[in-house]
Amino acid sequence: MFELQTILLFITISALLTITPGPDIILVMTRSMSKGAKDGIFITLGLCSGLVFHTTAVALGVAAVFETSILAFNVLKYIGAAYLLYLAYLSFTANSKTKLVKLKSELSAFKLYRLGIFMNITNPKVIIFFLAFFPQFTNPDSGSIAIQIFILGAMLIVCAFTIFSLIALLAGKLGGWFNKSKYAEIVLNRIAGTLFAGFAVKLVLSER
Repeated sequence: MFELQTILLFITISALLTITPGPDIILVMTRSMSKGAKDGIFITLGLCSGLVFHTTAVALGVAAVFETSILAFNVLKYIGAAYLLYLAYLSFTANSKTKLVKLKSELSAFKLYRLGIFMNITNPKVIIFFLAFFPQFTNPDSGSIAIQIFILGAMLIVCAFTIFSLIALLAGKLGGWFNKSKYAEIVLNRIAGTLFAGFAVKLVLSER
């Protein structure tokens, strides 16, 4: 259905886009450094599940609603921005090791997974990007466009899962050294909080 050259080009672009700094990669990195690679991988699973949602929406044409409706786009945009600000708040208020340990116990694997899903699906720019990006690699002469989009989505998900998991593992390794410092985790949370707040502002100011 796809030529090898097309597949390689799609995977290359997908990998480059995946490692582009954004709230998803910051969340995986900071959580893995402070709590361990396993937490980062659970978040990654949630993020990839969110990509399933976006892929399905594009394949079924639902994404067109967000492209044409200012109201739908803005509602999702503000929900996403509010959630990023909430994450920023949690980062800035995590002042002590005691509180951080308590926070760790409150976030089960399912909650981390759900965190990744919510982070991903509340970003309307992702679904608009999918709508603009995927059709460039489809060909009506090669069969069902919907099936082609699902295949492209699967390739993107595998690529994202691989890269985010590697980031989680590497960040988790650094976490052992990081946690030896009394203030390192607090500094990390401050940096993460600032970035989350910045991404929230950027999302609010974004247009379709």
